[in-house]
Amino acid sequence: MLSSPQGLSTNWWNYWHFQHHVKPNIYPKDPDIDIGPLFVIGDSQPVKYGKKKIKYIDYKKQHLYFYKFGLPLLMPGYFNGRSTQVMYLQRYWEDIAWVSSFYIRYFITFGPFYGIFGTMVLIYLVKFLESPWIAYVTQMSHIPMKMSREENKDWLSTQVLATCNVEQSFFNDWLTGHLNFQIEHHLFPTMLRHNYHKVAPLVRSLCAKHGLQYVNKPMLKAFGDIVRALKKSAALWMDAYYTHPET
Repeated sequence: MLSSPQGLSTNWWNYWHFQHHVKPNIYPKDPDIDIGPLFVIGDSQPVKYGKKKIKYIDYKKQHLYFYKFGLPLLMPGYFNGRSTQVMYLQRYWEDIAWVSSFYIRYFITFGPFYGIFGTMVLIYLVKFLESPWIAYVTQMSHIPMKMSREENKDWLSTQVLATCNVEQSFFNDWLTGHLNFQIEHHLFPTMLRHNYHKVAPLVRSLCAKHGLQYVNKPMLKAFGDIVRALKKSAALWMDAYYTHPET
């Protein structure tokens, strides 16, 4: 379903995203948080980079880079690049065929009007516009949450400690495709999304029973928490970079 509609490798996405679902926010098992040298996130990675004097970019400004580059380029740049690289290196021929059909369909439909270059611009313009949505919807539920190395916790704790929800409303459900119920999405990844709100009260009560914090926040706060988390990590990096001798 991903290759033909989106022009991305389904096998790449499944392999990458399944790892994230099994071990969210756990170094180095979650590929979603292995985004150095572009950003430093969490509490341990910034300190590690700082102590080793690693400075690929000026990390104290990484919250600005998130707006300038992360939001608009996640889909057309990072996702497209990684998908294409893995698809060809691993020789996913079926994916290559389906992704090719995505571009062929665009050129057949829009080529007569815009030509080759104009059609390519259209393709990447759509991805460019889609990118901030996917970046916000996916990152607001994880970047502000706990990141750690493997602690061998149970399934419920592993998912809840690394994930948060955004409050339910008709608009929030529509905008996120029900991924505002990110905790339920992680606990029940095969459940149809429109059913998440039905199981959410049960999950909340289970968390209360076992002393786990069930984080549920307004959407604007969730958006802002991404930037606040990036600033906090940048401060940890700066402290380690400027106060510790090189090791």
